[in-house]
Amino acid sequence: MSRKPEPTAGAAGVLTALLCPLFRRFRRRLLFVVLALLASDLLHLSLPRYLKTGVDELTQGIADQQRLLMLALYMTLTAVAVGLLRYVWRTLLVGFSRHLETALRDQLIAHVLGMDQTYLDRHPPGEIMAHASNDLSAVQLAFGMGLAAAIDVGVMAAIAVFFMLHISPPLTVIAALPLPLLAFSTFFLSRELHRRFERVQSQFSLLTESARNTLISIRLIKSCTREEQQIREFGQLGQEYVSSNIRAAMVHGLLMPLAMLTGSLGTLLVLYSGGGMVIRQEITLGDFVAFITYFAMLSLPLATVGWSTSLIRRGLTSLARISRLLEAGSAVNASLRTTTQPVILQSRPHISLRRLSFSYPGTITPALRDIDLEIGPGVFGITGRTGSGKSTLCRLLLRQYPVADGSYLFAGHDVNQLDTALIWRHVSWVDRNTALFSGTAAENISLAKPDAPLEEIMAAAKLAAVHDEIMAMPEGYQTRIGEKGLRLSGGQKQRFAIARALLADRPILILDDALSALDAETATAVFARLCARQRSRTLLVVSHHVQLLAHADHILLLDQGSVAAQGSHALLMARNVYYQDAARRQQGKEDADARIRLF
Repeated sequence: MSRKPEPTAGAAGVLTALLCPLFRRFRRRLLFVVLALLASDLLHLSLPRYLKTGVDELTQGIADQQRLLMLALYMTLTAVAVGLLRYVWRTLLVGFSRHLETALRDQLIAHVLGMDQTYLDRHPPGEIMAHASNDLSAVQLAFGMGLAAAIDVGVMAAIAVFFMLHISPPLTVIAALPLPLLAFSTFFLSRELHRRFERVQSQFSLLTESARNTLISIRLIKSCTREEQQIREFGQLGQEYVSSNIRAAMVHGLLMPLAMLTGSLGTLLVLYSGGGMVIRQEITLGDFVAFITYFAMLSLPLATVGWSTSLIRRGLTSLARISRLLEAGSAVNASLRTTTQPVILQSRPHISLRRLSFSYPGTITPALRDIDLEIGPGVFGITGRTGSGKSTLCRLLLRQYPVADGSYLFAGHDVNQLDTALIWRHVSWVDRNTALFSGTAAENISLAKPDAPLEEIMAAAKLAAVHDEIMAMPEGYQTRIGEKGLRLSGGQKQRFAIARALLADRPILILDDALSALDAETATAVFARLCARQRSRTLLVVSHHVQLLAHADHILLLDQGSVAAQGSHALLMARNVYYQDAARRQQGKEDADARIRLF
């Protein structure tokens, strides 16, 4: 169930595309960070100078109590100033990392919301959730504590080396002899760490998607008694995730010991060579103490090189994954050729399909073939066998997938010249898989029109024949209906969705098998109200219920993605065998149900 990691985008490109705008936005904060960091490190590295002065004066016998007290006071004040400046720049930098995390999360969500179904098919919700949580957390740590440690190491090392060279260039060269070991090991290990962290994050995406699928399907899993299998499969993914983390930890665990080994080797060389220089009087004892102190200050940050490298490498890995998600564009938007002139659509747009054909990405067999259809004000029905392309046609009308130029005209305009949002503002859609959230009944109905007064919400609910059932709830329209409408039946959920679409009050209403969970009597009543309301607009209904479609002005019969027949209900009853058989079967079932109710 594991997935092979995708190739990683170049770090420089990722930084340029995603981070440079944010760096410009927070440039004043970052400028204060740099100034405070430089000041704190310069003050910190002035402490060995006080030590050198004190040791040299003691060695020469010219120091007194007052002089030593003054040096101690200078060192104390300097240490306090260093602590305050470190607090300032670290707080500012970590704060920047939080702003960075928020900005990237907002950009990620905005990008996903603007994508079409093709994009969402390639990137399941679990993967997007992993990007918005684990990956963004890694980016925040990298550009917070990781970047703070890296900058501190760089600035501290540069200034410390400068003072060490000022004391003794030969001793500085000797102290630096073990550093190539750290540089080469960090370079090669960080590359391997990047690859292994990529694997870890990919496994986390799979784990998140599995958890999401389990939670949203928990009732189905329990009804099929698949708890043990689900636990076993989830445990296997968890074990693979742990194994990936352990493999990454094996590399990560080498960085810190190597840095400490480098520092220890350098210290030994300085003690041996520097002690000899003091004996030979090439440097003073104060210089030697100051040099040792500078090297100790340098060694402590070097010991954190592995930790900061790990954080930054992990953050860059996650940033590359987020970048790939953001770079993956919408197939629908890619086909747009928007004009510079604003497009104003008529209040009741007309839809024209001209030899419309479509295949789902990754498939060869067309889902639709050469569909010709004119849809204007009135009631239009679509029917056909399961898998004949009814829902696919609805998805194309909603611009969830790209279409060929000239095959779909909306209000006389090629849809590839129209912003998809412009089309969506004219179309309401209800399918059989109703989406409800854990809010009140009123909030669920008013989703597309959140400022609607209660009177309008109630009017829409009455048209959808769900008002009485809402009023029977404990708190009426303020009753919370539970996550995904848990407290509602399938028919109630569909009527909630229909009420939501009616309240949106858009000129085109598409019902994709949205009456399937209703009993025949309720479905007929609701459909009659919709027909009466939408006669002056456009109502497109997908249904297997032939008697329901009898009220439609025009009916399209699909078979294996092609138009098998079209016309009025009477025409299809007279000329189409499939339509006749479906009507007889459904009439016989309704008569049988009526006889059962009598007894």
